[in-house]
Order: sequence, then C-alpha cells, then structure tokens
Amino acid sequence: MAYPPIDSYAFLSDTHTAALIAADGAVEWLCVPHFAGDAVLARLLDRRNGGVLDLTVAGCAEPSRRYVPGTLVLESRYETAEATAVVHDFLAVRPGDTARPLHAEKTLVRRVAVERGTIRLGIEVRPRIGYGATTVSWAGGDGRWWAADTPLRVDCALPGEVVDGTLRFSAELSAGQTTALLLGYGDDPAEPADPADLLRRTCQTWETWTRRTDYHGFGADTVRHSALVLRGLSFDETGALIAAPTTSLPEEIGGVRNWDYRHVWHRDAALLLLALFRLGHAEEGRRYLRFLMSVCSGDLLTPLVGIHGTTAREQELPHLEGYAGSRPVRVGNEAAEQVQFDTYGHVLDAALAYHQLTGELTEEQWALLRRHVDVMADRWHEPDHGTWEIRGPRRHYVHAKVMTWVCLDRGIRLAELLGDSSAADVERWRLARDTVHAEVLERGFDPQVGSFVMEYGSTELDASLLRIPLVGFLPGDDPRMLATIDRVRAGLEIGPGLLRRYRADDGLPGTEGAFLLCSFELVSALVLAGRRDEAHEVFARLLAYAGPLGLYSEELGADGTALGNYPQAFTHLALIEAALNLDGASNRDALHAWASRGGP
Repeated sequence: MAYPPIDSYAFLSDTHTAALIAADGAVEWLCVPHFAGDAVLARLLDRRNGGVLDLTVAGCAEPSRRYVPGTLVLESRYETAEATAVVHDFLAVRPGDTARPLHAEKTLVRRVAVERGTIRLGIEVRPRIGYGATTVSWAGGDGRWWAADTPLRVDCALPGEVVDGTLRFSAELSAGQTTALLLGYGDDPAEPADPADLLRRTCQTWETWTRRTDYHGFGADTVRHSALVLRGLSFDETGALIAAPTTSLPEEIGGVRNWDYRHVWHRDAALLLLALFRLGHAEEGRRYLRFLMSVCSGDLLTPLVGIHGTTAREQELPHLEGYAGSRPVRVGNEAAEQVQFDTYGHVLDAALAYHQLTGELTEEQWALLRRHVDVMADRWHEPDHGTWEIRGPRRHYVHAKVMTWVCLDRGIRLAELLGDSSAADVERWRLARDTVHAEVLERGFDPQVGSFVMEYGSTELDASLLRIPLVGFLPGDDPRMLATIDRVRAGLEIGPGLLRRYRADDGLPGTEGAFLLCSFELVSALVLAGRRDEAHEVFARLLAYAGPLGLYSEELGADGTALGNYPQAFTHLALIEAALNLDGASNRDALHAWASRGGP
C-alpha cells in the first residue's frame, strides 16, 4: 500500500496522547499510555507491521472531512449513490480544574450515524505492541474486549470476532441508526460512557477553550486554529509542549534524517509563552512556566526534555521500514546530550516576558534562573552544537552567540525588575553582554559577502539569523539585517518564501526541505524591516501550503510535499508570531519595543 501524504492526516488529541487518521479513515498512529509511549497503532511508519484501526463504508473510498469548528473533533461524510453516513472521530475530553484544565477520558471514539439509505460498515482493530513488533491477543466478548500486555480495551455493540489478532466488526446500518467503537487506553477499566454524551462534552470543552482565544486581528481564523493545535500538543499533566506527536517522519523521503519529536524543546519556550498570553490563555502560560522552572534546577540546561522532565536514550527500531522506506526509525533523541547555548537565551527570554506580563516570577524561580545567567557569563565564548543540532564538532555559531546575548540581557533586566542586590554579578553580566554584542557584530558579520553568517570564519548562510531583530539584538531595518534578509532569500530559498535552514555540510547524507519555522520567521523579519507588502505576499504563499485540514509539518519540499514530523508545534508558533506582527505592522516602534522585550 502506498503511504499517504504526511499532511493529509487528521490530528486528534486529548492533551494526553494523540492520534492521526488517514484520508481513508484509518487510524494509523496512536501512542499509549501518553504522547511518548508505545505506538500501538503505527501503520504511519510501516504499512505491513504497524498497527491500525480501520473503518470502511462499502462503496466509499475516501470521505469528505473537516473539523467541527473550534474543536479537534473530526467529522467525515461518507457518500455513496444510495447512502450517507457521518463519522465523528475524537479523543474524548471534559473540563478539568485549575491543576489540569482539560481532563482526558483516555478514550478514542469512532461514532457512526447514518443519515440516509443503508450502509455496510466494517471496522478492524489491529494494534501491535512494541512499535509494531508483536501482535496483540484479545480476550472478552459481548461488547467488551481486552488486549493482553497493553492497556487497551474495546467497547463496541456490533457483532465481533478475533482473526489472527485482529478484532473485526461488521454490520448493515440504515437511516437513523448509530453505532460507535470506543478504544480505551487507560489502566482504569471504567464503564463505557454514552458515545453521544462523549461527543457533546468533547465539542463543548474544545469550543469553550477556543472562545477564550482573544484575538480578532490579521489572520484570526488561522491563528485560532494554530492555537488549538498547540493546545492539543500540550501535555495535560504538566502543560509541557511537545514539538510533534510523531517520530521519524522523514525530512527527506527515503533518507536518514528521521528524528523523534515527542519531546519538549526549550527553544519553543519564549514563543509559546508569548503566544499563550497574547491570545488570552494566561493560565496555560502559567502552567508552562511552572514546567519550565521544574526542569531548570540543574547546573546546565539540556536542549530538550521528555514530557515528564527526563529523556530516553536514542535507539533505532530495525523492524519498522519507516515512512515510505525512510530508515532508520528512531525513538529517543540524542540531541538531549548536546550543548546548545541558545537554550539559555530562550529560557531567560520566556522568563522576562512572563514577569513583564504577570509580575509573578518568584524569588525561588529567579534563584534558579540567575544561576544560568552566571553560566553564560562564564561560558559565552565557548563553541557549541548550535540550534539545528548538527551532529559534529562544536562551533562558534552566530545564532548561539546572539541567544547568549539574549540570556544575559534578559537576566540583567530581570535582576533590575526584581530588585536583585547582587550588583557585582549584574555588572559582570553587563560586561559579558556588551562584549558578546560587539563580537557578533565584528566576527559574525562578513563585510565581504555583505551579511551575517552561520559561524565565525564562515561564509555559509543560516536562516536562524532572521531572529536577530526578532529578539531585539538589532533593529529590523538595520542595513546589516536588510542585507542578511536578502542574502538568506537568495541563498536558501527553494521556492517562493520557502527557506532551508542552511546548506552547510552537516555530516549526514542527502538534503532536507524548507524549514517552515524559518519561512514564517522570514515574514516577521520582513515586517520589522518595514517591508510589509513583501511580508504579506510571503505569508499568503505559506498559508496556501497548509494541509487540507489546516495543519503543517516541519518542512516542505520544493514541490510542496510535506516532510518531517507532524503536526509541528514550531511551525504553528511561528505562524502565530508572523500573523501578530503583520497585525501590528503599522506601528513599527511598538513592534521593535516588543521584540526587545521593552514591556508588555
């Protein structure tokens, strides 16, 4: 069987785990007992050995699909000449409390309602544990089934049978009839709820959250949808944001650039906090800040952590063929072991923005953060692995130096806001900050090529340089930035507005596509440069690249093929940032002040 396009999948979430549903109605990705758990449905990565939950209506190969507005509930209409059936797919949620605003029911629901005529419905449940390594054994009957060796149960009133580890259900249903299959993945074998009640409650819960998104400016519909996706990528227990719910979707079809993104990258921190607060979701912002502080207690910051604050060792799964033959399939992420100094800048930037917006940063939290400012004051001159996690020797990456400056700058300002009396430390930070700034301008900008460069002594380009004005290191209309924008576009574009991260040799075979985070950051950089018409044009092009359900992967090929893990938080965060900057484009002074964190 052919592999569906990556961006053709629908994304479901209960904020505890996620599911991906192909255009033909097959659930091809589900991890239990949480986002980072075992992918018991993994046909996304192996058409033969990956588990699947299939649903078919005879005579209709692919339904029309949409999300119920303001929700992550998928509505699919199956049409034949004789009949129409509507299927609602969702991971059930209900309202929670302050500690956990959304409560996961830990149940995947597939509810079928026949509107006209008679349909022949078929459902197959074929999970495989160990990421597709082992067939599941089933026990039970009379409407309830339990899987051995994994916390899965199925509730379905249709007649069922087990054939070679597959649960099969089939029936003819006529107009006015409904049925449902509930796949529970929790350890608690509670009595199944009424599917209609679960549907109503799940829709109401998501709709209530979406109505709180207080934004009605430029691109409001797209921004609200992206905010909903980000909420679906947030872990209910802690508020942590995973980069994507998938692993090993390739950056090059058939290549080896396949990574596990079911982790929390600190480089998302500032963007996420700003997005949550600017869109009216202050409580979610507070929860994320608390999670961030919980993983800042060590002497050094790792670039990423798992959803529970720890990381698993990277390993390969040779029994999976990988999406479209893209091997290896990996779980865990070795990048957690790298030294990435930009991490410190992102964390301190988030902390300053949080305190400016709330005034709630505590003395205990500041005590944790100031240690990391001290680290950068001592180590800013060292090389690191860079924000793109190139698996090679450490280098003096310009973006890392800029983010080191951000760490020191935000640390100084937090000390002033919080009345920190350690004047000697702050003066040392100030000296380091100013030294870094001067060095970046001297060694990071190459007058011969007329732009900032990827690393000291190199002429290579790096799309992360577009963040220089977005963090207030230089004004967006500084001539050096204007030249850098033009050179990045000339050297890294693979299509209008589609930017690769870099072209330098990174030690891996093959190439990758355009990195959509950078493409949306180009929009923001153009706004700050005063080139609004150009920014609008690029933004419109990027919106046209969204998948059929408004979702974005990590990357795009020059032909528009979606690449990389999906849906990608970083892409949707940068989309929101770009839209907000376009919305405020008429007030450039305010935008520059906000970029430098001049105030809320």
